[in-house]
Amino acid sequence: MTHQAQSSNLNWNILFLCWLITAVSTTGSLFFSHVMEFAPCVLCWYQRIFLFPLVIILAVGLFPFDKSVVKYALPLAIAGWLTAIYHNLLYAGIIPESIQPCSRGVSCTEEYIDLFGFLSIPMLSLLSFSVVLALLVILKRRS
Repeated sequence: MTHQAQSSNLNWNILFLCWLITAVSTTGSLFFSHVMEFAPCVLCWYQRIFLFPLVIILAVGLFPFDKSVVKYALPLAIAGWLTAIYHNLLYAGIIPESIQPCSRGVSCTEEYIDLFGFLSIPMLSLLSFSVVLALLVILKRRS
């Protein structure tokens, strides 16, 4: 296998991993809300707005492989990541209650799950967006 073919395979694998993470995150989000019946807060809805289209956008870039999909996926991943950071700061109590966007409906600090003492739903979102963002930046730099 030539160096160019190996590089193309690695690029495809990176993009596939991004798609897989977003697909699993989307499935998890829908599982939490529709099966476990956890009502999403305002910030969760914003993160879903940035996450759900990534599943389709990244899949379109896989078949046939098109590295330019990064320029469409990266802004959504950045916006989702920033929202997830804000949500985690709010969840941790670092951001004061006076500037919380969740004044009506479900609280943005509602504790639905707590795995291993630190994995909350906002943290799972932050981890997903962080990995996808890092992989998209790597893929962009490989071009």
